[in-house]
Amino acid sequence: MPSEPHEPITTYLDRTEPRQHMAVPWHEVISGMQVPAPEAPLADKVTAILRTGQLSLSSGDSAWRVRDYMNRVGHVLGVTVHADISLVNIELTCIQGTESITEVAANASAGVNTERVMLVDQFVHEVEAIGTEITLEAYHHMLDVVECKRARYRPWQSGLASGIACASFMFLLGGGPIEMIGAGLGSGCGQWTRVRLLGRRINQLVAVAAGVAVAGVVYLLWLHLLSLGMAGAMSHEAGYIGALLFVIPGFPLITSGFDLFQSEMRSGIERLAYALVIIVTATAVAWLVAETVQLFPDDFADQGLSPVTLTLLRVVASFAGVYGFSVMFNSAPKMCATAGCIGAVSNTLRLSLAGFTGMAPEAAAFLGALCAGLLASVSARRLSIPRTAVTVPSIVIMVPGLYMYRAVYYMGVTQVGDAAEWLIRAVMIVLFLPIGLIAARVLTDPRWRRTS
Repeated sequence: MPSEPHEPITTYLDRTEPRQHMAVPWHEVISGMQVPAPEAPLADKVTAILRTGQLSLSSGDSAWRVRDYMNRVGHVLGVTVHADISLVNIELTCIQGTESITEVAANASAGVNTERVMLVDQFVHEVEAIGTEITLEAYHHMLDVVECKRARYRPWQSGLASGIACASFMFLLGGGPIEMIGAGLGSGCGQWTRVRLLGRRINQLVAVAAGVAVAGVVYLLWLHLLSLGMAGAMSHEAGYIGALLFVIPGFPLITSGFDLFQSEMRSGIERLAYALVIIVTATAVAWLVAETVQLFPDDFADQGLSPVTLTLLRVVASFAGVYGFSVMFNSAPKMCATAGCIGAVSNTLRLSLAGFTGMAPEAAAFLGALCAGLLASVSARRLSIPRTAVTVPSIVIMVPGLYMYRAVYYMGVTQVGDAAEWLIRAVMIVLFLPIGLIAARVLTDPRWRRTS
């Protein structure tokens, strides 16, 4: 889910209404001693380490990455770090000599902000380069820059990106121009609605439900408008599912697999539960809308394209889809383009293997994710981009949102056999996507294939 813009931390004293999650006045909890950071009191060091982890966690990073960042900052400060990390909380104990201090931090909600992933990564590299020469106050000033960075894209831009992404997704699923335009309009309006509600601090599940409802209604209005001058326009109702795919929580689904692989059980299970709550909310509302306005998830008509033409168009659609999803995750243009190129290659490979060779979709998903992970390893080193910021967006387009929606739809109409079939197919593909990325990481990163 794209994260809401963070307000400057200097405004926390201006709040008049009570908050469930109170802001921390970081600059007031350090002693302000003008000494190099390694010489500061342990209590002050803990605040810098904890805040680094909190900002990384708020960006959607996996628990392994959050722990890694805190360990690296702790190493510079001469502190031993132990942490218990969940979806939104960090319980941190720091040890220095005979002293130990435990502190806890909590984010108000889970979210995804890939630009913040990159900024935290840059902060940690800067700390490793000059962290022994500057004060902890300078640490917090650098972290202020990370925290106060506004969302790169406005709601209408996020909505436009969602429309492009879901229209591309619709083509990749087998839809034609009518379904693509309808999916683009519906998802664009739905994402705009969701971002606006999140900006007003509305509960995430309420925002998801409202966005899905708006997307479904807009798709229906598109068909009715089209039917005024085109006979049989209502027969394209199956494309309404494409208008709802913008809310599938691909980021926490994938990172939960990373955490479980690294035995970060608390974070992995909580991320998976969070993703399932979002999916259940979205699919349940989608079913209600579909039943109310009588939309049915039928099969798409054959696109009538030659294998070469279909493959070339899949490359374009995959790039556009991944680029759009990257914008929704607040990625910088360079990150969007990198993820788009990786997705264009890996997703086209997946679809070609499944469509032209008869390979099982699950095996094709594994190989597509493996390809994405290997390409991301090369690009991350050359472009200085954190791998997570490009690998996860590049395979979000492979998450089988269509299967999930159809499973819930058939549950709602009590067609148990069809519901079970679509659900099992969705679960198997979701299972093999992170396995593919993990395999690529194990092959290219020694730290991932060893237990420290």
